[in-house]
Amino acid sequence: MKLLIQPDDGIKPIIQALKKAKKNIRILIFRFDRVEIEKALVEAVGRGVTVQALIAHTNQGEEKNLRRLEMRLLAEGITVTRTAEDLVRYHGKMFIIDDKVLYILGFNYTHMDIDLSRSLGLAITKNGAVKEAIRLFECDSKRRPYTKAKDDLVVSPANARKSLTEFISGTKKRLLIYEMKISDPDFVKLLNKKISAGVEVRVLSRASAKSGTIPVRRLPTRLHLRAMLRDGNTAFLGSQSLRKLELEARREIGIIFRDKKVVKQMESIFEKDWKRSEPVVEDSKLVSALVVPAKKVAKEVAKQIAIKPVVEQVLEKVIDTKDPTPFEPDEVAQTVREAFHEEVQDAVKQVLKEVVVTAAIEDSGKPQPKAK
Repeated sequence: MKLLIQPDDGIKPIIQALKKAKKNIRILIFRFDRVEIEKALVEAVGRGVTVQALIAHTNQGEEKNLRRLEMRLLAEGITVTRTAEDLVRYHGKMFIIDDKVLYILGFNYTHMDIDLSRSLGLAITKNGAVKEAIRLFECDSKRRPYTKAKDDLVVSPANARKSLTEFISGTKKRLLIYEMKISDPDFVKLLNKKISAGVEVRVLSRASAKSGTIPVRRLPTRLHLRAMLRDGNTAFLGSQSLRKLELEARREIGIIFRDKKVVKQMESIFEKDWKRSEPVVEDSKLVSALVVPAKKVAKEVAKQIAIKPVVEQVLEKVIDTKDPTPFEPDEVAQTVREAFHEEVQDAVKQVLKEVVVTAAIEDSGKPQPKAK
């Protein structure tokens, strides 16, 4: 087992893995703007490798980019299948090389996730896990029901809630968590129960948990990762957050593993990230009231700003003009727009909070604190 660390490792280990393929590549795609990966897949076909791409039917309304990707891959001799529409979203991130190596990723194949975000991935050679991932890929490609996930694979909605509940319940001393957002009430209750029992729980997230008792910190850089480290010897890494939708209504893929060397490596990264993070302290009632307007404002702002021309200008300077690989700025622009949306939402929410607090102070007649 080998750990991929983003943004440190960049795209290199993924390209190297694709170039090593001799027989077949199976790749699941939710979001994609990396021309280098597309080129590596095309080159694999050129040397006789069978390439199967399973592409999500949707990704937040940006189906156009996925459909264009499908057409380009089909034109190059790659077998392309689209996921079914039985689940809200097919959000898992994995690829399999030569039926021997399984890559489970916390990041998408995008510039934003790989180059500008904290995320992790795993290269797994355990035979049982690889075979189970192939079975999952084949079921989703052929639109057959997938049930009874095994070999420590965590698959939503098949077994994710049960597996992650058991994982957290088994913690004895320390639980370190990378999360996008903890909102499922059962998991909030379980984490609070563990804290009450004396377990050290620490969370690095992009948002506060639905409980003021869970210690949550926010990284100064973008986070795109779901992982848990238990007692220094066991870990989970995947695409599912502790949210009801991701556990029960979407295809999410992860794995629980016991490789002590990798777990220690992940713990070291977590501790470094924790030291450079800041506590998330928010009035939960106030924040919940501001989330909807903040989302609306951020969405409109992100729509209005012309991101694509900027992306084109920047990429034209860094892309090799002699490289015949097609340049698709739309996909990069969409990824940037979504990240921008996230940042604007946080900023708008903070401004709205300050406005409400200031108004409350003025209404109460109390003097406002002086600016430092």
